[in-house]
Amino acid sequence: MAQPRIQYKTNAQMRTMREAGLVLIKALDAAVAAARPGITTAEIDKVFAAVLAEAGATSNFLGYYDFPATICTSVNEEVVHGIPGNRVLADGDIISIDGGAIVDGWHSDSARTVIVGNADPEDQRLSDVTENAMWHGIAAAAKGRFVGDIGAAIDDYVSSVPGKPLGILEDYVGHGIGSEMHQAPDVLNYRTSHRGPKLKPGMCLAIEPMLVRGGIETVTLEDDWTVVTTDGARSCQWEHTVAIHEKGIWVLTAPDGGASRLAPLGVTPVPVP
Repeated sequence: MAQPRIQYKTNAQMRTMREAGLVLIKALDAAVAAARPGITTAEIDKVFAAVLAEAGATSNFLGYYDFPATICTSVNEEVVHGIPGNRVLADGDIISIDGGAIVDGWHSDSARTVIVGNADPEDQRLSDVTENAMWHGIAAAAKGRFVGDIGAAIDDYVSSVPGKPLGILEDYVGHGIGSEMHQAPDVLNYRTSHRGPKLKPGMCLAIEPMLVRGGIETVTLEDDWTVVTTDGARSCQWEHTVAIHEKGIWVLTAPDGGASRLAPLGVTPVPVP
């Protein structure tokens, strides 16, 4: 069976994706700032949408297979694809906000996790480990030879963290991104014998580990979107869009291209030339 073709971007196309990434950074900044006790997830969606509109960008989530909002808001046991609505955030909730932006036909995609009000230390650990795992995966995109090296690095880091083990979801993975939000190749978040395609200049990848405090089994709710853990355990998602070019890598959805978080991992990102 033939593998889906990977879209290799030119530097100019990746620079446009960086523009989409910069808009997305501002929109996520606003959404994260709005996530506080007493606000509904629909109100957070409106805040995010307003930033896109002001920048002249469009949402790649709204209308995607009829998805009704500009972000996914996944709260507590909701893993991914939560639909913003009348759910009111409460003190101690953990919420993953996943969004994207399109500029001149080119996409960006990023997710952050926020703990509302007072954090349960185990929820904070979950978020911290997930975020750190993402950065280890991004570093592997710079140092590795194959796409599979990204998942191996994420898995190895998560397995190395002391304390109660955290589960890595296997049903939902990262992906290529470019003129469409979801493209080849799949970017697994766990170690496997399958190396995947070679990492090459022109690839743009959305790297997005999803971790849970309990079992990795999930179920989709009746809205056909919201995915929850079957055991009700809390979950977390972090995501960045990363460009690979001839000079190195650049994190398109990080303000500094990922420099501050990649330096301790021995990687110096380089802006797209």
